[in-house]
Amino acid sequence: MNVSNGPSVISTTMLRSVSICSLLTALLLTFSVAEAQQAKNYPVMGYLSSGNQTGESARAEAIRLALRERGYIEGQTITTEYRYAEGNPEKYREFAEELVRLKVDIIVAAGGAATIRADKNATKTIPIVMMGPGLDPVEAGLVESLARPGGNITGVTSLVTHLTGKRLDLFKEAVPRFAVVGVIYHPATASSVLELKEIQTAALALGLTIRPWETRTADDFEKVFAVANNQRPDGVYVSNASLMTNNRNRIVSLALKNRLPSMFSGREAVEAGALLYFGADLTQRYQRVAYYVDRILKGANPADLPVEQPTKFELVINLKTAKQIGLTIPPNVLARADRVIK
Repeated sequence: MNVSNGPSVISTTMLRSVSICSLLTALLLTFSVAEAQQAKNYPVMGYLSSGNQTGESARAEAIRLALRERGYIEGQTITTEYRYAEGNPEKYREFAEELVRLKVDIIVAAGGAATIRADKNATKTIPIVMMGPGLDPVEAGLVESLARPGGNITGVTSLVTHLTGKRLDLFKEAVPRFAVVGVIYHPATASSVLELKEIQTAALALGLTIRPWETRTADDFEKVFAVANNQRPDGVYVSNASLMTNNRNRIVSLALKNRLPSMFSGREAVEAGALLYFGADLTQRYQRVAYYVDRILKGANPADLPVEQPTKFELVINLKTAKQIGLTIPPNVLARADRVIK
């Protein structure tokens, strides 16, 4: 009897084990399918920066927070593929094509005209949101018009070169006995070259002398400030280029070491120790980038979304830096500052 009952007991146990395994497998498959469907429903945003990760971190974080306010939470309702070209033009094309191969849903072009053009050449269908190229995007051939971009590109344009005259005027007001200005520019960046030309034009009206200092690599900054130490200009104007953005801390440190007032086209530089920034309100700009991403992901056609120009500008003064280099900012200039770093 014991022998004959053995197989029946084993058979029942096996059946129970198989049933449990089948149930667990089914549950796992169900969860896997659900997760796959959920992941598939996440929009994927490509983020192509002309700078490096360190220099870009504050801007990327600001956009991430602006998107979060609109319900896009990284890792939960959106994922982002970050690519940093570190000022290497060859990487612009390589990374743009890589983002296209990844089939991202939208690309944020965090750089100048060259970065946006690389994205544009890589895809005619994936929407591209630009976040403030220094050049006019119409003149650069990126969009048909500001009112109706007409392609797959829209976003925000800062037109920073158009602010050059005002920056130079504020620089002159902030620094007593201001007559000679050294201008650090990058000859391979179109917006930087244009900015230099506009500085030279504005300088004539303001009675200032401009000394252009060309930089092509990061190793040139020490040479430039060695020249500056000999020529002793009354201030240094740093133009808009990824080379400057990637090396802002290095430039700021050299300016401080040589006790030279500095004007930058990026607010992050003033927070790092530069003296002055005047330009578009960055908080507003980042929130508008998030607005475009949101609208497009919800079905809007970038061709029909007008390119926006900045409507709010800010003057930021680093008073701590002024004291460090022995400079007294006139009270009337301080009173006009939107933010003073003490």
